[in-house]
Formats: sequence, structure tokens, C-alpha cells
Amino acid sequence: MKKENESANFFSRLWKFFASIRLTVVLLLSLAATSIIGTVIPQNQSPADYFHNYGEFFYNFFSALNIFDMYHSWWFQILLLMLTINVIVCSLNRLSTTWKIVFVKIPPFNVSKFRILSNKEEFTSNRPLEDLRNKYEQAVSKKYGYYRAEQTDKGFCVLAEKGRWTRLGVYTVHLSVILLLLGGLIGSIFGFEGFVNIPEGETVNSIRLRKTEQIHNLDFAIRCDDFSVSFYETGAPKEFRSTLSIIEDGRSVLQKDIIVNHPLRYKGINLFQANYGMLPPEEITLNIMSRETGMVYKKKMKIGMPIEVPEGVGTFVVKDYRNSFNYKGIALGETFIGILNRKDGNSINIMLPLNFASFDKMRKGDLIFSVADYDNGYYTGLQVTCDPGVLVVYSGFVVMIIGCLVTFFMSHQRLCIEVIKSGSKTKVMVAGTANKNKLGMQARVKNFSQNLAKL
Repeated sequence: MKKENESANFFSRLWKFFASIRLTVVLLLSLAATSIIGTVIPQNQSPADYFHNYGEFFYNFFSALNIFDMYHSWWFQILLLMLTINVIVCSLNRLSTTWKIVFVKIPPFNVSKFRILSNKEEFTSNRPLEDLRNKYEQAVSKKYGYYRAEQTDKGFCVLAEKGRWTRLGVYTVHLSVILLLLGGLIGSIFGFEGFVNIPEGETVNSIRLRKTEQIHNLDFAIRCDDFSVSFYETGAPKEFRSTLSIIEDGRSVLQKDIIVNHPLRYKGINLFQANYGMLPPEEITLNIMSRETGMVYKKKMKIGMPIEVPEGVGTFVVKDYRNSFNYKGIALGETFIGILNRKDGNSINIMLPLNFASFDKMRKGDLIFSVADYDNGYYTGLQVTCDPGVLVVYSGFVVMIIGCLVTFFMSHQRLCIEVIKSGSKTKVMVAGTANKNKLGMQARVKNFSQNLAKL
């Protein structure tokens, strides 16, 4: 018996803890503070950047708290979970009273409470009681969903109400908050973000996660059918576009062109155009000009494969290709780097920047090398995201809009018409109450009373 009491007391204290409004305030302030931290400290950057910006001590401290990927951290998920439970318990704790009002079959009316209202309307009538009762019941039935007439010692009263269900509006808002929190929690736990580079014509079925750098396999394959890029006159990229195909069971099930801010969405996974780059060429065509005779020779070659240089000078091999290359502080851009092995035993490093065709003339060698042509291909860089909680979040927004409309623009209205026989005349009192927009209810009561007086 003692253990049962201790268990009951524990759950009672736990329920009281989560039913606290103070807990709600603390959790909301905590989430606000962490959101500020997540804005000030960039998320999901490279470890080297964090180490350079914050130093060893703060890098280790922030890493231990998972500040660099805060919205997926265990403590942020606990805050969301606690706030979700808090909202649920607070709602259930206050729902019983509202439930009795909304779902009662025969709502109780206390006529005496309507008599003491200051904004009631009164007038007299010469018509018989039964005639008034029929007329008033018909008038009320057109305006209110529920009504009933009750006989009294001196006459009768008609009691009516509508909008009883609008008292659930605040709980609809609570439900929307719960959906938003659950959606964020689901996305934080089960969602992922990664990236992948796909060369033109190739197919991949995995990505690299941004947070852990681990490989994550997809349920389908992505093929880059084509990639194109256009440039401004300044050389800056104007638009880059990827033609992607989704491959399942060996066949293409979806194809779409994507550009920045126009992603491809498939099975809850979003493919965003993030960047692009040039693939290292496999074959190039060289112009080799003799400084003495002016004779120009064209030679096709593959990177890493040496060729014989004309006029018996020796052999030449292209060892590397760089997307960007600096020479004595000067940015040369895309550059091939090769080695000329002369027959006299000397080896000479030769740089062949694509943007400066005559660059090798400065070497003042007997042969001048330049790139005439090369096979250039691109790869597309995709950002891949998945947030399984996004539909729950969208549902939360829709439910919140509905809840706010009900909460702020609709009300539970109650009306009482009391008719009393007084001598040769009949006295009529019309009074009404509403849980919201009481001034609007006063106007409606006055207008309704005027209409009744005309009957």
C-alpha cells in the first residue's frame, strides 16, 4: 500500500511539474536563447574553420555540447520533447471543464443571471403568450443552432445558444503547437543533410552527410544527364542548370532540370543545385611552336602519358590540372602543369594556363607550348536534404491558422428571451452573453430585440 501511495505521489508531482506555466516560460526562453546562439555561431561549418575562429578550448567545449550542429543535438531535442509534453499536459489539465460545456446534451440555463445583465433589452407587447411563443421560437431557430422553450409561472422563456464548439479554439492552437514541435523533433532526429558531386553522364546512389562526413545510401540512384552553365560578360556565372534523372530498378522514373532555388523533390528527399565545377580533362591538344623556325606542331595527348616532342628535343608529359593556380601571387585560373624531359638530361616544369595562351613565351625556351583544345566536362554539386517532419510542420501551420480564426473571430453566444404576463400587457426581456467580443454581442442582442418587437 505504501509503494502504491509513493507511486501515486510521484506521478502526481510529475503531472504537476509538466502542468506548470512557469515550465512553459522557462522552456520557451531556453529555446529562444539557443536559437540566438545557433544564429550567432554558424552551423555545420568545417572543423578547421571552427578551430581557427574559436581556438582549441572553445572548439572542444562547443563540440562537447554539439553547438556546431545545435538543432540536431540531444539537449535541443530534449527541450522540444519537454515543451511538447508540457503543452499536452496543460491542455489536458484544463480540458475537462471545457469538455463539459461543449459536449453537454442539455445545456443548463440560469435565467436569473440574464436578468441582472446591464445590457438587456426590454419592451412590451399586446399579443397573446402562445402567439408570441410560436413567433419567438421561429425567430430563434433561424439564428441559433440550439434552442428550447420552458414554461414559467408567469409566462415562458426561450433559451438558445450557438458556437459552443468555438471554446475548443484555444485547444486547436495548442494542437498546432504540438504538431509544430513534433515536426521539428521528427526532423531533428530522422532528417539529414548531405552533398554529392555527380559528373555529367554518371550515376550515384549515395551521398556524404554534412555533419559526420559519413556515406549515406539512398533508396534510388541519381544520374546527371546534362549540365550547362552560362556566364555574364564579367565572367561570373549567370545560371547553372542540371538535368537529373531518378533511377529505380534500372529505369528512369523521373527527370527534371534544376537550377538554384528550384529543386527536385522525390520521396521526401530534396535535391538542390548548390555548385558546380570542371572535371580534370583526360585529353588535350597542344600547340608546340619552334621559336627558331616559327613552325607549329599539333599534338594530342592524355594526361599522365608522355609524348615525343618535335625536332628531337625530348618528351613532354602533363602531370596535373588545376581549377585555379597562382604563380608569384598572380591568379592564372585553370592551368595544366607539365614536365619537359630534354634529351640532355634536364627537366623543365612548364605551366600552361588556359586564360594566357602565350604564357610559356616568358620561359624563353626553344619550344613554346600552349593549349589548343581540351575535352572539358563538368560535375554538378547537389545539396541533398530530407526532413520527414515537414508535413507535420505544415499541418501544424494550417491547424494554427484555423485555431486562431476560431479563437479570435468566433464566440460561444447564449441568448435568453423571457416573456411575463403583466396585467393586460406582456413584458419581454432579451439578454445575451458571449465568452468573447461582448460589445458585438450587445449589438446583436439589441438588433434581435428590435426585430422581435416588430413581430
